[in-house]
Amino acid sequence: MKYADALNRAMQDSIQSKQAFMQQTDQLGNFHRAVTKVVDAYRSGGRLFIAGNGGSAADAQHLAAEFVCRLGRDRAALPAEALTVDSSTLTAIGNDYGYDKIFQRQVEGKMRSGDLFLGITTSGNSPNIVQALERCRELGFVSILFAGRDGGAAAALADYIILAQGHDTRVIQEQHIVFAHALCACVEDEMFPQ
Repeated sequence: MKYADALNRAMQDSIQSKQAFMQQTDQLGNFHRAVTKVVDAYRSGGRLFIAGNGGSAADAQHLAAEFVCRLGRDRAALPAEALTVDSSTLTAIGNDYGYDKIFQRQVEGKMRSGDLFLGITTSGNSPNIVQALERCRELGFVSILFAGRDGGAAAALADYIILAQGHDTRVIQEQHIVFAHALCACVEDEMFPQ
């Protein structure tokens, strides 16, 4: 039953990391403030742009789909875009400027006043997320960060930082998808009260 034991250990790690997060009142406050900013942006015609690498790229696409389609109930679409899905744009920027610029250039080209950027990075040190956050700061765009550990270099650049607890990439990524679903659910509740 070694595989069942491995699954049980993974479940325990996941549970413990989530319980540790729930004890972080500063992180819960950061989440509340980030949700408020997203709601305010949507109410004033803003859009949400999301980026990450690897599994976090998939999370960016997942969250954008939840906002545009729906999460919990039928409602109007909310504008959100994952900056990870346009292969021509990604490869052009990567080829001409380098992989570290793939999100920064899209921030410059796509975002307008009132829009928000959400960067997702397990380590907080993904160079393309860090550079996108730097550009957001230079251009005056509000930014949110989902990261792990101490938030890395990205933590000094984002306006709202929500840090998953733990040091294992998989448990950090599991918390990020909980953050994403909770963010979307809270925005739905505020924007479309039943």
